[in-house]
Amino acid sequence: MSLRVLTSTERSAALAKAAAARQVRARLKEALKSGELTVPQVLAQAEDDPAIARLKVSELLESFPGIGRVRSQAIMTQLRIAPSRRVRGLGVHQRKALIDFLEDK
Repeated sequence: MSLRVLTSTERSAALAKAAAARQVRARLKEALKSGELTVPQVLAQAEDDPAIARLKVSELLESFPGIGRVRSQAIMTQLRIAPSRRVRGLGVHQRKALIDFLEDK
């Protein structure tokens, strides 16, 4: 099944929506990095905001100081979270494990 061709106005609207979502995720990652937000707050915001819900868990982890790409992958493996998992797709036990792990550190 092929995708339908977008009109120029539909295309520009989609591009604007995507740019706005990227800005929301960038602000969120900065707030995590500075300590303004905690993981439980992010998970709560993800319930209402689809842009945050689409954030990859690996990107969420990498926004913390001292956690890079390799360490985030190790954490996700330890917590049994798939590398492609997004915040919206986390199960109850995965959310709790992620919160507990980050609060201990």
